[in-house]
Amino acid sequence: MGLGSGFPDADLLPERLVRTAFARAARSRTILTWPSAAGLPDLRAWFAAELAAVTEPSAPAPTAGDVIIFPGSQSGLSAAFRALVGPGEPLLIESPTYWGAILAAAQAGVQLVPIPRSPQGPDPADVDRAFTQTGARAFYVQPHYANPHGALWSASLHTQVLTTVRRHGAFLIEDDWAHDFSIEGAPRPVAAQDEDGHVIYLRSLTKSVSPAVRVAAVIARGPARQRLLHVAQSESIYVSAALQMVALDVVTQPAWRTHLRHLGPQLGARRDLLVRSLSEHAPALELEHVPRGGLQLWARLPGQADLAEVLRRLDQVGVSVVPGNEPFRPSRRHRICA
Repeated sequence: MGLGSGFPDADLLPERLVRTAFARAARSRTILTWPSAAGLPDLRAWFAAELAAVTEPSAPAPTAGDVIIFPGSQSGLSAAFRALVGPGEPLLIESPTYWGAILAAAQAGVQLVPIPRSPQGPDPADVDRAFTQTGARAFYVQPHYANPHGALWSASLHTQVLTTVRRHGAFLIEDDWAHDFSIEGAPRPVAAQDEDGHVIYLRSLTKSVSPAVRVAAVIARGPARQRLLHVAQSESIYVSAALQMVALDVVTQPAWRTHLRHLGPQLGARRDLLVRSLSEHAPALELEHVPRGGLQLWARLPGQADLAEVLRRLDQVGVSVVPGNEPFRPSRRHRICA
């Protein structure tokens, strides 16, 4: 039983929509063309319109010209870290955080500066202190259903962190990886209140559409977008037109909205079953909180437990999980002092 893949079960994916979209794409001559480095215009317009629909009146609505299509969110993260931070420079992160972001930062030569978090998110005072002491130019976050712990920022924390980022003239790299996996409510991205281009917004379709459709978008404005586009051109040149067409076909079908309406309750039922099962069969585990969306459940082992031995015994009975030490990667160069 795989409990550590980071992808939803195949039963929760829109298989019929994906199959039909691939068949339609195969009949189109567009798949024989060279797409622009920024991506197909219609797909960029869709990503922009989705964010624009929830953007606050005080902030400019994103347009297709603000969007760059990437071959998956990992590529988008790598481009953001290279374009906006750079080798040897500090990047603030929540601790723990998504292991893929840690990997992308290591490949970009970025120095990670961990910010402790509670179940409600980081303390804005800690974020302010970290920016002041390190001179960092960016803070990577997953405000909604963060991987691996499932924390959800409040609306007031959105405002406080974004205000801090603005004050330091930095960027907030917002990874909205679980946008389609809300169980209780639909939180608004921090990018929806970005008035002056301080938020770099990353939105992926890979997990919710299909692992075979590695398509993500980064929404940014001004010089930041140009730097991101330059990195995208140098790393991947362009994203497959066929995959972009499939993604666009799926998300513009009326059945896609129907699928998402059913997805939340299904995820909720599976989450609740797992919570009950852990309570019954592994009562020594401590659940910090029950997430309101996403794909992860974060549990702490008893203090005397041997993580390696637990993983070995789980493997013997065919259960795979993600070790809880992987999302922690403290920086040795930067120490934040209170």
